[in-house]
Amino acid sequence: MSYEQFAYLYDELMKDAPYDQWVSFVESILAQNNIESPRLLDLACGTGELSVRFAGRGFEVTGIDLSEDMLSVAQAKAEGNHVRIPFFQQDMANLEGQGQYNVIGIFCDSLNYLQSEEEVRLTFSNVYQHLEDHGVFIFDVHSIYKINEIFIHQTFALNEEDIAYIWNSFPGEFPNSVEHELSFFVLDDRSGKYDRIDELHLQRTYPIEQYTNWLDAAGFELLKVSADFEHEAPAPQSERIFFVAKKK
Repeated sequence: MSYEQFAYLYDELMKDAPYDQWVSFVESILAQNNIESPRLLDLACGTGELSVRFAGRGFEVTGIDLSEDMLSVAQAKAEGNHVRIPFFQQDMANLEGQGQYNVIGIFCDSLNYLQSEEEVRLTFSNVYQHLEDHGVFIFDVHSIYKINEIFIHQTFALNEEDIAYIWNSFPGEFPNSVEHELSFFVLDDRSGKYDRIDELHLQRTYPIEQYTNWLDAAGFELLKVSADFEHEAPAPQSERIFFVAKKK
């Protein structure tokens, strides 16, 4: 499968994601912390959808992702939107040599793709090393409620003329983890037939207290924990948890 196909699938899967809400949320956090010239390191940037939006808002953006194919698409997307964004291939759990920034973000629940506690701790430590003093770290994760009550044992589907998918979610290997089995059916314009492409995505989350303890151990000052793009404390049925921390 070419990277164009993979990116098309990813962007189709994420087409209803509230990207503008992420941008507005981050801008509100930066205003609260008097960061007027944001230099953002966008970790796990994927196809660059948020990177491009932030750059369009005047941010100086650098994107990092583990997937070379995703980065190729992100670069083309940046060029198509006439913004300059350097992209680099790295694992956020092994981040090194990227200089320092006054804002680092891990958006779109990308942190949940790390499959071990050690990888999360290493990521927090690496973020700390790449932040300027008093720089801000912003990330969001799926809540335990969302993993266990909304995803697990559920089926989601899309049926459109040129693409369809069936998305089944099953309990993962670890507590509060999920396995997403996706089957895409993509129309091949040349043959008029549908190609089937299967994907497996693994996600894992932790209690809020665990994340806050790891942030503290890495040297951060926790500024705020909120939920679902609001600036209110998480409720029992909150789905997306946002963390804002500052380098001491």
